[in-house]
Amino acid sequence: MGEIMKNKVALITGASSGIGRAAALKLAENGAKIILVDIKEDNAVEVKKEVEDLGAEAIIIEADVSVPEQMEHAFHRTNEEFGSIDFVFANAGINGVIAPIEDISADDFDTTIHTNLRGTFLTLKYAIPYMKEKGGSIAITSSINGNRTFRNFGFSAYSTSKAGQVAFGKMAALELAKYKIRVNIICPGAIDTNIDSNTFPEDENLKKIKIPIEYPEGSQPLENKSGTPEQVGDLVLFLASSMSSHITGTKVYIDGAESLL
Repeated sequence: MGEIMKNKVALITGASSGIGRAAALKLAENGAKIILVDIKEDNAVEVKKEVEDLGAEAIIIEADVSVPEQMEHAFHRTNEEFGSIDFVFANAGINGVIAPIEDISADDFDTTIHTNLRGTFLTLKYAIPYMKEKGGSIAITSSINGNRTFRNFGFSAYSTSKAGQVAFGKMAALELAKYKIRVNIICPGAIDTNIDSNTFPEDENLKKIKIPIEYPEGSQPLENKSGTPEQVGDLVLFLASSMSSHITGTKVYIDGAESLL
C-alpha cells in the first residue's frame, strides 16, 4: 500500500462504478479511508469489499446528492466516523435526457441540472464546515462537453450543467483559498464507464438537429480508444494529494486530445 494519502479521509459521490470506483480504489491503495456515497447503498457493496481487500477502511452512505438533508447527513456521519475530512470528490452525475432543445421537457432539464449542478453545490456546501479548520482538497467531475466540445447534439442540459460546474468550482476555489481548501475540476472525454445507464432513451427527433461529423482516422488521437476510469483515478489521486498543493481553480482535461478535434 502506498503512503501518499496515509490516514487521510476521502469522500466520493457516485462511488459505486466507473470513475468513482476507480478513484476509491486508487485512494485506498495509497492509504486513504474511503466514504462511498451512492444513491443506493447496495450499489456500493462490491466496491466497499474491493477497498477493504486493499487493506483500507470504508463505509457506505446512501444519499441523493441533490437532496440537502441527505448530503448534510452524509458529511455529519463521516465526521462522526473518522473525525475529519481531507478530500472530497464531487463525482456523481447523469447524462439525463438527450433531446433537441425544443423537445426536452422542463422537468427533464431540471432533473439533469439538479443532479449534476445542484448536487455539486450541495456536496461542497456541506463539506466546508468539516474542512475549513485544517484545509484539504476538492475535485469535481465535469466534462469536455460544455467546456471545450459542443458537438454532442441533444446534450444541452448535460453540457449546461457541466459548464456550470466549472464556473462554480472556480468561484469556490477563490472563496475557499483562505481556508487552504483547494478546488479543481476534472474534464474527462470519452471514458469507459456505465454513465450511459443513467441516460434516458435517445429522442428520435435528434436526427432533425444533427450535423454530420466524421473522423475517418478516429476521434481518439492519443491512444485510438476511450480512456479508462483508472487513468482518471490517477488524476484524482494527484489532485487529492500534496503533490498538487499549489494547484487550485484549475480545470484539467483528460481526453487524449479528443476535444481538440
